[in-house]
Amino acid sequence: MSHRPFPGRRSVLRGSLAASAALTLPTALGSAPAFALSGRPKAGWGVQTGDVTSDSGLVWVRSDRPARMIVETSATESFRNARRWHGPLLGADTDFTGTTRLRGLPSGEQIHYRVLLADSDDPRRTGEPVTGTFRTASARRRDGIRFLWSGDLAGQGWGINPDFGGYTIYNAMGALDPDFFLCSGDNIYADGPITSSVALPDGSTWRNITTQEKSKVAKTLAEFRGNFRYNLLDDSLKRFNAQVPSIVQWDDHEVTNNWYPGEILGDARYTEKSVDVLSSRARQAFSEYFPISTLRRPDGRVYRTVRHGPLLDVFVLDMRTYRNANSTDDQTADAQGILGAEQLKWLKGELSRSRAVWKVIASDMPLGLVVPDTGDGKPNIEAVAQGDPGAPLGRELQIAELLRFIKHRRITGTVWLTADVHHTSAQHYQPSRAAFTDFEPFWEFVSGPLNAGAFPASALDNTFGPERVFVKAPTASNVSPAGGYQFFGEVDIDGHSGELTVRLREQDGTVLFTQVLQPGRVGQ
Repeated sequence: MSHRPFPGRRSVLRGSLAASAALTLPTALGSAPAFALSGRPKAGWGVQTGDVTSDSGLVWVRSDRPARMIVETSATESFRNARRWHGPLLGADTDFTGTTRLRGLPSGEQIHYRVLLADSDDPRRTGEPVTGTFRTASARRRDGIRFLWSGDLAGQGWGINPDFGGYTIYNAMGALDPDFFLCSGDNIYADGPITSSVALPDGSTWRNITTQEKSKVAKTLAEFRGNFRYNLLDDSLKRFNAQVPSIVQWDDHEVTNNWYPGEILGDARYTEKSVDVLSSRARQAFSEYFPISTLRRPDGRVYRTVRHGPLLDVFVLDMRTYRNANSTDDQTADAQGILGAEQLKWLKGELSRSRAVWKVIASDMPLGLVVPDTGDGKPNIEAVAQGDPGAPLGRELQIAELLRFIKHRRITGTVWLTADVHHTSAQHYQPSRAAFTDFEPFWEFVSGPLNAGAFPASALDNTFGPERVFVKAPTASNVSPAGGYQFFGEVDIDGHSGELTVRLREQDGTVLFTQVLQPGRVGQ
């Protein structure tokens, strides 16, 4: 792969590290900013960029008080001839967060940026700038692309452990210098309280940083916001955010386990039982804490296409907002499915129009792995596959329709990436092994968790003929990050040959499995 070296990329982050050095354990940092603060505005939660394309990107920051967001960009670390962008006024209505869209950027270039926070009463008073960097997508195919993906952060009670080094997986990911990171959902566990300590099977103790909002399930908007702030107490994550742009999607734990629209909770921990109310609050907090291009639109949707030059389009799905109710999933007709009719129509149209060599379908849930939902004591299904190896039923009908569409429209270069199941694996789907045969072969790669409990491998459903070519998973449930089984995936697209190489990696970056795919094919 002809991936471009960028000297000085690490040194530009020193400003962001210095700005975040004071962010330690006190829970006061996790609460809403006070209005009577002395000094100048501070951005102790770091900076992020998101949905970066060949000529644009979004920059995010959070202030500790009301302030005007200002972004300066430059081609060099010296910030000579800097271009200035005036962003929004950050206030209580957005939890003092804000996003500024940068347009007209040069393609395939390293962009250095710094965020200044100007006092809302005296614009001449600005805080210490917080710096970051990102690469725009290249319009030149020969430059190639490298990106990473994973999901599931701070789940099952395993939070930021200072003895363990915090979220150490982000150090290994940052060392690979990716063009972007695809986070496949479960960015928080709003339904998963984090206590100060957890006893481990070997008799040792896992120690967590805790905050007030993370000590219980999130019900209020303030508590959902506090869940997103919690992760930004980790220095490794903040360094990574300042270095690598993100493409973020959501799944169930941004709200509550296995949720679906219209659900009424029976969980006694919740005083608010309506999932629709909870998801509305969660969506607002989600939109405040990530730079996502579509969330500010009137429809506020998560699903979108992020184009990354001639080599890659990423189709970001939302398998949560538009799904039908979890059930035994064995109905013989299902127009709504897991995507909803409108999102399915959008995806077909976007795939048809795409001229990218590779079309990554970023799915927050796997297709052929059985993910049960037994929360109410019934054998319900949470994802797509329900364990019946025969013809498509339930949500499988919608996926069958999509796979048939891809085959008959001869759409080349589709690859499915997902997380959710807390282990890593590679599945090859083949019509000759399947009950439903009207599709071309394809690959689905699973990775995660980032920092959460690890679980045994899920059962396969043979409807679409998956073969598990590789898997690494524990035999016990909810293995802590100290026990290993934390994973991320890497995708390299070579600018000359167009080959796409997938590597499944574990926590320290060790490569576990490699698969090379050839460009220009309907099936692989």
